[in-house]
Amino acid sequence: MTLYALVDCNSFFCSCERVLNPSLNGKPVIVLSNNDGVVVARSKEAKALGIEWNPFYKIRELVKQHNVQYFSSNYPFYKEMSGRVMHTLGTFTSKLEHYSIDEAFLDLTGIQNPDAYARQIKQTIQQWTGIPVSIGIAQTRTLAKVANRLAKKSLKAQGVLDLSHSPYLDLALSRTLVSDVWGIGRRWGRKMEAAGIKTALDLKNTPDSLLIKQFNNVVLMRTVYELRGVSCVPPIVPVVSKSIMSSLSFGAYVETLTELKQAIAMHTTQAAQKMRLEGLTARGVYVFIKTNRYREQGPQYSNGLHLTLPYSTDLTSELIHWAMEALEQIYREGYLYNKSGVMLCDLSPANEIQVSLLDPYDRERTTELMGALDRINQRYGSGTLRYGAEGFSKRWKMKQEHISRRGNSTKGLSPFQQMTPVNELGMSLQVVKTL
Repeated sequence: MTLYALVDCNSFFCSCERVLNPSLNGKPVIVLSNNDGVVVARSKEAKALGIEWNPFYKIRELVKQHNVQYFSSNYPFYKEMSGRVMHTLGTFTSKLEHYSIDEAFLDLTGIQNPDAYARQIKQTIQQWTGIPVSIGIAQTRTLAKVANRLAKKSLKAQGVLDLSHSPYLDLALSRTLVSDVWGIGRRWGRKMEAAGIKTALDLKNTPDSLLIKQFNNVVLMRTVYELRGVSCVPPIVPVVSKSIMSSLSFGAYVETLTELKQAIAMHTTQAAQKMRLEGLTARGVYVFIKTNRYREQGPQYSNGLHLTLPYSTDLTSELIHWAMEALEQIYREGYLYNKSGVMLCDLSPANEIQVSLLDPYDRERTTELMGALDRINQRYGSGTLRYGAEGFSKRWKMKQEHISRRGNSTKGLSPFQQMTPVNELGMSLQVVKTL
């Protein structure tokens, strides 16, 4: 019998902030979206106060009244912490499926005592990374999702729930709303509730003929069979990107071509690094700029341009050159821009590219150069080394007025946690000081 475990980090962004500042443990914590606009993460204490996915300005009084700790999103740091969690999981099994930044499926088939094994995983992740996790175990991925959801809520489970041989499986399904089942969602959930299917147990017991007549969907039937203990969801494998985008809403309006060029250079650099991590190269570049269409005063303008390159490349400086050419063609004076972005498209595996006779670059040398650049930025934080075209004084940069700051003390952290001190920009404090 197959056996799956879903490992899910608890309130992941908030837990990352608590790694930086353990005094936040037990206090209500929220993390805000880009430009500090909307709540994107809540600790269980914040949820208990009734804080939802609200715009931040709407809950300022509630935040002040209950002394809720709030932080700007720090995605480079969250990504690094995710990598540490996934690395830790990889020491327990090679059969690991990354599902999201804070979730992963593990194949535990053959493990004699899965509950004890899962508790060991949970304890090790807490010790090595400081991140608390919940683990659900079952015969299928969908049931493991159900088990994980209940493990988070149950005091008795203490973060681990094994439903693989449990006589309480149907009870667990009866306590799970159909809209909360993995793969169902709100839209289907509303239709099912209207048809009298209100819980996961109702869905499991609904005859196939009725489901096919009312919904006639292969994905839905796959979910139903997963609830019945039949593993039929295919393995989760990384998807090869067809395009890679980097975009940003500015923290302040941008009017000049010089500032737009800095932003476009930054977007191109970030997209190029993501592309190389996937082993890809680009034959096309798309650049766009736009004003704020919700702003009532002032003229509006938006435009974008796609350029097909003479040859496929992953060299950042080359991609910046083409992105600048596209920007210069679409830029218009007299507008207050609030967003820009770059998309790298027409992607192909780097090892399958046939070099053109017109290619002016030594590809072997530039590959080594980009590899060294990426390794430094991965090790010491994004932006440790960057192109001058990105500029230094970025008036337009994303608002992060409440970003967390890490102190110098690593007392109480495991050696694994102390590996890379990271500041609010995701950069190594030691390396920045040395540079």
